[in-house]
Amino acid sequence: MNKSIVLNQRQIHQKIERIAYQIQENTFEEATVFVGGISGNGFLLAERIVQKLIEISVNQDIRLFEITVKKDDPLDEKIKLSIDDNDLSNSTVILIDDVINSGRTMIHAVRRILENKISVLKVATLVNRTHRRYPVQADFVGMNISTTIANKIVVELGSNEAAYLE
Repeated sequence: MNKSIVLNQRQIHQKIERIAYQIQENTFEEATVFVGGISGNGFLLAERIVQKLIEISVNQDIRLFEITVKKDDPLDEKIKLSIDDNDLSNSTVILIDDVINSGRTMIHAVRRILENKISVLKVATLVNRTHRRYPVQADFVGMNISTTIANKIVVELGSNEAAYLE
């Protein structure tokens, strides 16, 4: 399998920091901001963004939660939140995943979040693949990349961090 690096470790760190600053700039008037990471790399990315938000935010409560979605078949199992739905009432929610490939996982996660009466919902992603099948628009993007339907973006977080185009 042939793969090309589209983001290296240093670039990933820079993108995470920039996304955190953009989120903070767009939510600084909110007393509480909920940051939901889609299970797997989306949650790992959300944890890192939350760490940076806590560092740069003044008098703001940043709350992290996980969204569990069966990525292969989102309708097969109920989408779960690691937070009580009542906590999200009238809140600002930032939904995070590492990559928006087809948009299917994100659109199902958005649907689940919208079962609550929230004030604002924004989407953040490290890599936004511009060729997808579902109408999901990211508000905070580390990198936009044009691909064909045959291409796939894979993000590896941890000791050998990189984003690849396969």
